[in-house]
Amino acid sequence: MAEVWIRRYGELSRGVFAILMDKPDGLPAHQVLRDVEARVRPIPFEQENYPNRPGVRRYPKHVRFASISPVKAGWLVKDKGQWSLTDDGRAAYKSFTDPEAFQREADRLYHSWKKGQPQSEPSEEEATPGDVATASFEEADEAAAADISDYLARMPPYEFQNLVAALLKAMGYHVLWVAPPGPDRGIDLIAHNDPLGTSSPRIKVQVKRQAETKIGRGEISSFVGTLGSHDVGIYVSAGGFTADAEREARSQEQRRLTLIDLGRLVELWIEHSRKLDDADRQLLPLKPIYFLSPRE
Repeated sequence: MAEVWIRRYGELSRGVFAILMDKPDGLPAHQVLRDVEARVRPIPFEQENYPNRPGVRRYPKHVRFASISPVKAGWLVKDKGQWSLTDDGRAAYKSFTDPEAFQREADRLYHSWKKGQPQSEPSEEEATPGDVATASFEEADEAAAADISDYLARMPPYEFQNLVAALLKAMGYHVLWVAPPGPDRGIDLIAHNDPLGTSSPRIKVQVKRQAETKIGRGEISSFVGTLGSHDVGIYVSAGGFTADAEREARSQEQRRLTLIDLGRLVELWIEHSRKLDDADRQLLPLKPIYFLSPRE
């Protein structure tokens, strides 16, 4: 029975990899789970719900269980609800075309990394407690990221701009200018390290709220063009950045530029939340909820 599930997990893992192979920026987890079901059809058993968990189908859980070894092997990255492949993952997908061989290699690397723990053969309802904790933690993390993204996507653009200004103030910067509502002129905020704005550098900030749109290389180049020789640029995008945009930002030798995506924005908001004014904190009201974290 275990041999059957090794192959099945390999089929599910390779289905995930096939979807992500030509997506260098990755895809949201919910989209991967939806698309893999069309590519690797559920067997009858996976169509069923768990007996003690009404409404919870086995299939999405099995996809998550199957993906744990590829993650630990360094082939698959899951970050704030976004799944993407590493270069090693793409190479493994091409090298191990047999599903069972693919999964066994991922398991081997996983257990080599884990060190000292015996390799266990996966059987359907016998996912380890660690696997269950990992899958549950992933789902909670993805649900939180999706809720925050949806909340920000509904936020008026000017309010999102104010949220970024509030964060900068909480981080100790002095926001001396906020662009008024109206057409996009490229710069949304100007901040300094001192309250009078007399010391360098001047910090120019551009803010994009659209969570469904990634910022590309062209937008980064245009923003860099607005920076003076003593300016620092910060580009905030709820939708994140394409790989080309990130490379463009890293390649800057004469201008200092920082990119902040949704995940980093939320991390900074949480990190500096105690220094936010009560009114500012309500712009993005977050509350910690604790889940059992999977052991590394």
